[in-house]
Amino acid sequence: MKGINFVINEQGEKKAVLIDLDEWGELWEDFSDILVSRNREDEAEVSWDELKAELEIENKVNV
Repeated sequence: MKGINFVINEQGEKKAVLIDLDEWGELWEDFSDILVSRNREDEAEVSWDELKAELEIENKVNV
């Protein structure tokens, strides 16, 4: 596949991939978003009101 290269170990196993971001950058962004989302599945949910209050406090402190 053009723009996709696999890094292979001594046993011939695929261990990593190199992606040409000029060719596949948009697809990589989607893939990256999915990975971030899955990594955050177990994080505690924060309500909009809690987040808004926290941001307002931070904004006042950082002024």
